Amino acid sequence: MRLKENEHIELKKSTSSINEALISIVSILNKHGKGELYFGINDKGIVIEQEISEKTLRNVSKKISEHIEPKIYARIEKITIDGKNCIKLDFEGNEKPYFAKGIAYIRVADEDRKLSPQELKRFILNINTYAGKWDMELSDIRISEINSESFNKFISRAEESERLSTGSSETDEVLNKLELAKDNVLTQAARFLFTGKHNMEVQAAVFAGTDKLTFLDIKAYKDNLFNLLNSSELYLKEHINWKVEIGKTGTQRNEIPEIPLAALREALVNSIIHRDYANPKGNEIAVFKDRIEIFNPGTFPEGLTPQDYIKGNERSYLRNPKIAEIFYYAKEIERWGSGLKRVYEECRENGIKVDFVINKSGFVSVFHRKEDFSKSSQKSSQKSSQKILQLVKGNNNITTLEMAKFLNISRRAVAKQISELKKE
Repeated sequence: MRLKENEHIELKKSTSSINEALISIVSILNKHGKGELYFGINDKGIVIEQEISEKTLRNVSKKISEHIEPKIYARIEKITIDGKNCIKLDFEGNEKPYFAKGIAYIRVADEDRKLSPQELKRFILNINTYAGKWDMELSDIRISEINSESFNKFISRAEESERLSTGSSETDEVLNKLELAKDNVLTQAARFLFTGKHNMEVQAAVFAGTDKLTFLDIKAYKDNLFNLLNSSELYLKEHINWKVEIGKTGTQRNEIPEIPLAALREALVNSIIHRDYANPKGNEIAVFKDRIEIFNPGTFPEGLTPQDYIKGNERSYLRNPKIAEIFYYAKEIERWGSGLKRVYEECRENGIKVDFVINKSGFVSVFHRKEDFSKSSQKSSQKSSQKILQLVKGNNNITTLEMAKFLNISRRAVAKQISELKKE
């Protein structure tokens, strides 16, 4: 079957037409949000043999990265049509308007038309009116494919918080009421919230030093958003330092994390709510010797800085409003636009330095670790480890619960130290 150009598909004879291709990509994105482009096929649909190397593919990717704003992440692959080599680009984005070398275009039939300043103004007004439309679009996932346990937990939490009253026990009725499904099909928001049938993942790692040269532990989590949030928090709990303070009476004991858990969870929630779901890059958790970084691939609102939210009362820019709404019902967020301020205040009250960094690929929350806390924790850990060895020597059938009671520390702390002893 011969390909034809239309509002979704553009054909280029060779990669020498890369500048025209950039314009076509932007035009299609501004009209439809996704499309395809082929190098090695002329405008009549005839396949032209083209020499393709890894360098060719890298050059195409580089041009797209350098000259299209906001950033998009196209899938570029070498394919064969009629026995001849071609390059296929699949691209999508939900941050309209897009610009090629600073100019906006729109697709009209199979042509690319430059938007005048007045047309661009109207275009932006229309886009803002329908901001977040992507997560209301229907996916190809059926209601029957949701994770029932996660969905039921969400309903329980939402009703306990008194932020939502469903008035029904039927899953499909509740989903329809929340605008998370239609005609037995889940929306994109529901697909990410309550199923694992998507390509988003959270990558978590512990590094030996202050860079990413040597890692001590690495994991990748794929699941629905609520489970991803819980797995991410658990990973941080297991890999930060803790210390125990005993009360004056000697019976009361408090486990204190080096960084407030409320701040870490808030940062994790923000990284989920504000990420760019069209970007295939995963969220990242990186535990370094001197800091902890929580990264999400989502650009910060144009013209605003983190300080506008921390010190001021700037209104929240919701890239994914339906996902944010569901997290609000579950009481994972208190109100929109307050996340950064809550993280900052929680850290300030506990003497923790936190930075918010905007870079080209996304947004990073950086929590700086205290060296003295680490040393104090290590000393306490070393003492407990020695006692654990003595207990095991005395009774090799002793349980972690029995050791925890004897040492007056948590089972989690015992398990962590046993793991370290095994490595040693």
